[in-house]
Amino acid sequence: MNENNHIHHARSRTSAAALCLVVAAAALNAGCGGGSGSAGADGPTTSPATPAPPASAPVAAPAPEPALELPPAPAPVELPGGTDAALPTLPPAQQLPAGTDISKPGALVRPVAATSTAIEGAHVAGRAVDGSMDTRWASTQDDAAWIQFDFGAKTALGYLSLSWENAFGKEYAIQGSDDGNTWHQIRYVAGGKGGTEEFFNLNANVRYVRLQGVARGTQYGYSLHEVAFRSPGSDNTLPLMATAALPFPADGAALAPAPAARPPLETVQFTLADGTLVTRFGMVGRSRHARERGEDWNEIGYGVNDTVDAAGKPLDKGPGAHLNFIANYFKNRTWGVELIDNIRVAGVTRPTIVVNQYFQQAQRGGGHAFFRRMDEPGVTGFGWMSPGDLLDDATYAAGNQGIAACPVVAKPPQAALLTPNGGFAGVKGANDGCSVVLDNVPRHSELSADANGVMVPNGKSVASRALKVGDAIEFTSSFFSTRAVMDALGDTGGFRYYTNEVTYVVGTGLRPWYGVQPRLMNAPLPEETLQGGTGSVSYDYADNGAFMFQQPNNEIGMQNMQRFVEGRRLVHTNFWSGDHNEAGNDRHTAVAGLQGARFNKSTCFSCHIGNGRSLAPSAINQRLDTMGVRVAALDANGRQVPHPVYGMAVQMNARSLVSGAPQDWGLGVRVAGFDVRRVTLADGTIVELGKPRIAFDGPTPAAHSLRSAQPMIGMGLLEAVPDADILARVRTTPDADGVLGTANFAYDPETGAVKLGRYGWKASKVSLRHQTAAAALQDMSVTTPVYPNRDCHSGRCTPNKVEKGLSEDDLTLVTRYLALLAVPAQRSVASGFPKGVTPLPDLDVNPTQVAAGARIFQANRCTACHVASMKTGNTSEFAELRNQTIRPYTNLLLHDMGPELADGFVEGRATGQMWRTPALWGIGYTERVAGGAGKVGYLHDGRARTLTEAILWHGGEATTSRQRFEALSKADREAMLAFLKSL
Repeated sequence: MNENNHIHHARSRTSAAALCLVVAAAALNAGCGGGSGSAGADGPTTSPATPAPPASAPVAAPAPEPALELPPAPAPVELPGGTDAALPTLPPAQQLPAGTDISKPGALVRPVAATSTAIEGAHVAGRAVDGSMDTRWASTQDDAAWIQFDFGAKTALGYLSLSWENAFGKEYAIQGSDDGNTWHQIRYVAGGKGGTEEFFNLNANVRYVRLQGVARGTQYGYSLHEVAFRSPGSDNTLPLMATAALPFPADGAALAPAPAARPPLETVQFTLADGTLVTRFGMVGRSRHARERGEDWNEIGYGVNDTVDAAGKPLDKGPGAHLNFIANYFKNRTWGVELIDNIRVAGVTRPTIVVNQYFQQAQRGGGHAFFRRMDEPGVTGFGWMSPGDLLDDATYAAGNQGIAACPVVAKPPQAALLTPNGGFAGVKGANDGCSVVLDNVPRHSELSADANGVMVPNGKSVASRALKVGDAIEFTSSFFSTRAVMDALGDTGGFRYYTNEVTYVVGTGLRPWYGVQPRLMNAPLPEETLQGGTGSVSYDYADNGAFMFQQPNNEIGMQNMQRFVEGRRLVHTNFWSGDHNEAGNDRHTAVAGLQGARFNKSTCFSCHIGNGRSLAPSAINQRLDTMGVRVAALDANGRQVPHPVYGMAVQMNARSLVSGAPQDWGLGVRVAGFDVRRVTLADGTIVELGKPRIAFDGPTPAAHSLRSAQPMIGMGLLEAVPDADILARVRTTPDADGVLGTANFAYDPETGAVKLGRYGWKASKVSLRHQTAAAALQDMSVTTPVYPNRDCHSGRCTPNKVEKGLSEDDLTLVTRYLALLAVPAQRSVASGFPKGVTPLPDLDVNPTQVAAGARIFQANRCTACHVASMKTGNTSEFAELRNQTIRPYTNLLLHDMGPELADGFVEGRATGQMWRTPALWGIGYTERVAGGAGKVGYLHDGRARTLTEAILWHGGEATTSRQRFEALSKADREAMLAFLKSL
C-alpha cells in the first residue's frame, strides 16, 4: 500500500495526477509500506525528476481505500410552533385535593356530553366516548379544531387515553376548565405520532376537558376512535415520597487532605538512563485524512478549487471525515505507537527515531508516514515525504500478497522498553522487522513563488540532513490488516483505516499543530494557544467542528485510548435499548434495560449535544427534557428538601417497563413564556434580553432551578488542579470591583469526607465520579455503585438495596472518558491556507483583533473570575493530565451574580444568587458543536442567545465588568467577542 498513490478516493481528488508525479513505490511507502536503505530514509526529490525505485524494492499492489464514513447528521429537534402564548397550568383549586385516595386502581369515568367544532359527515363528538372502536369523531380539515368533554360536575381525573384513527394530531393541547370558558393547560403534545397515546397522573379536578388541536398530522382533519378517562388510582397516579434534606458541610474546616501522588495509570513519556526519550500514545481508526475537507482544494493554476463557487464566493459542500468516529471504533480499532528518540543521548551524531506499533491484531508491514509533502502543489488533502526505513521489507512484500506478516506484540512494561538491552537487527528498542526507523529530514525541492504567488519547485533541491532538536515531524500511522485476520476475531467490519495525524517535536514529544505555508505544512501551535495544555486538540482542517468536543487528549496513552473509546461507547449508548446513537455500531446488550421507568433522556449525548450544551429554551410550550430542572420543597424549618413528587430533579419522560411504550406521567416542564427587556449600549446598539419562564405539568415546587447541560471537555484537567490553588483565590473581603469568590464544599457520597466542590452549576459535586453518578441517577434514572438504588433520588438511599445499573467497571470507563476529553486549542493564529483556497470558517482568524480582544477582556477585569491560567498537580491517575499549564478561564469558585440570574435554589454554601464560574475554553465552538440539532444558549438556563447577551446578564459581583463592556466602542466590543470566539 502506498499512501501517496491514493488516486481512487471515494471523493474524487483532482490532485491525483499530480500526486502520481511524486510517487516512488519504495521511497514513498508512507501509508502501509516501507522501502529499504537510503532511498526510503531520504525520500525523493521532485525536481527535476523523481528517481526510479531500486530494482530490489517491492512494488506496491493495489490496495483498498478505507471506507468513507461521513459524520452522522444530527437529528433535528421538533419544537412546538402553534402558539405565541401558553395557557397557565391548572391552579391548585383544579388539582386533586390533598388526601385523594389512590390505594386502588382507577375506575372508568364517562363524560355526560361531548361537543366539538365542525365535523366531517356524521362523525359527531359523542362517537369518541361511546365505548366502540368501530365509530369515531372526525373534524373538518382545520388545525384549530377541538373536541370537549363535560363530566357534569367537578370530577377527579387520573388518566386519559386517546385512540387515534389514521388522521392524528401532531400538535395539540389537553385543557381543563370548571366553567367551559376559562381554560388551563393539563398537557401539551408536540410531535404526536398517532396510535394510542396515554396520559397518566393528570392531577385534574375539573368539570370540562378539551382537546385543542394545533397542527394536524395528515391532510385530513382530526379523527379519534375512542377517548377514555379514569379516576385517580394506584395504576395511574404517583404517590408522594418521603424525602430528606441533602447534607452539606458548613465550611471546609474538615477538608480531606489532598491525595498522595501515585504511579499513573499509564506512562506516556519517560527518559532512559542514557537520555533516550520514549513517547507513547494511542491511535484510533479514521476514514479520511486530517486535511481532507468537504471540498477539493488546489492552489491557483494547479487544479480545481471547490472551496469557491464560480463567482469566487466561499463554498461549503459539507465536512470531511477525520474527527468523526468510524463504525465499531471501540472494537479492535485502537492501537499504540511508541517513538524512541535518541537525539539527547551523548555521542549520537546521526539521531534516530525508532517507531514500534502495538496492534490488537496482525497487520501488514509498514503503515508509517513522516513529514508533509509541502514541496509539491499537487499535494493537498494528503501526502508525505518519507515512510522511514521498514526494518524487514519481507513483511511489506507479504502484505502485497494479502498476508498480515506483523504479529501482535504485547504491550511494553511501564517506563521501560520491551527490548531494553537490544533490538531487531541491532536497532536499539526495535521490536521486530515491522518497526521503522527515521534518521533524517528528507531531501526536497526548494520553492519559489510563481506568477500567482504559489510556492512551487524552482529546479533546485534541498539536501537531506540529520534530525536536530526541535524539528517538527508530522507523523501518521495506518491500520491495515486483512479480511482473514478480522474474520478470525469475529469482526466482520473494515480492516483498513487511516488515523490521527500528530506532530512530534524531536527531543520534546507530541505537540498540537496547525497548518502553515506552504500547503498547510504542520507546525507546533504556540504555547499560549494550548488551552488544555499539551493535550489540546489541534486545529481542524477537515471541517469537522461538530466533533471538536469529542476528541481524546493529544497525548493519550496507547492503552488509555482503548479505555477512552469504550467510555465513549457508553456515553453514546441508550440505556434502555442498548443501541448506539451512531449507525453501524454493535448493540451494547450488557447495558440494555438499565434505565428506570422515569427519566429525562436515555443517553448522555442527548443532553450534552456533541458533548456540549443542551438545547436552549426557544419556543412556547417547548419541553425542556434536554435540560435539568432541580426542584425542592420546604420542610417545617424552611429548609429545602427534595420534592415529594419529583425528588431532587424532575424526570420528565417515562415508559412502560413491560412494553417499552412511551408514557406521559405529567412530569413535563415547559416554556411558559419569556420576560424581555432591552439594554442600550454606549454606541446606541440595542440588545434584547429574554429570560424564560417555565411551567410544570404537575405541582409547582417551592424552589426550582433550570440547568443547561455544560460542555464535557477538560473536566479531567479541572479535577487535577490542586485544592490549595483554588482556595488561594478565595477572598474574605471584596476587591475594588466588589468581586469576592467563595468555595463550596460537599460530602463525598461514598466516603462521607468533606471535599472541595468543583462540578455543577453551583460546585456541589466533589469529583468527576460524583458528577457522573449524580447525572446518571437524576437525568437518566440509571443507578451506579455511588447511588445503588433509585430511592437515592429522594435524598434517602435505602441501605443494602442494590438495583441493577452501571457496574463499577462501566462507571470507571465513563469517568475516564470524561477525564480524557480534550480541549481545543485557541484559534488565535492564522493558518497558512494556500493561495486561492477559502479558509475554513472556524479557522478564519484575525490575530490582531483577537489579541486586542484579549487585552480588553483583561482590562475589563473579566479575569477576576474567569482566571486565564492554572496549573494541574501531579496526583491525577492520568499522566496526560499532570503538570499541565491550562487556560480554562474559570476559578472554580462561587460568585454572587445578582438578582437577575438568581434561581433561589440553595446547594451548600451556594445561595440562590450564587453560581460557579463556568469555564470558557471551547466557547467559540458552541454553535458548531450543536450542529443542526437545534439552538443552544449560554448561562445556566440557556437564556442568552449570544455572547453579548450572556455578558449583559452579568450582575452582582460582575456588575462593574459588565458596565465596562457596555461602555466599549463597537470596534472594541467586537474585538472582545472575537477573542471569546477564538477560545
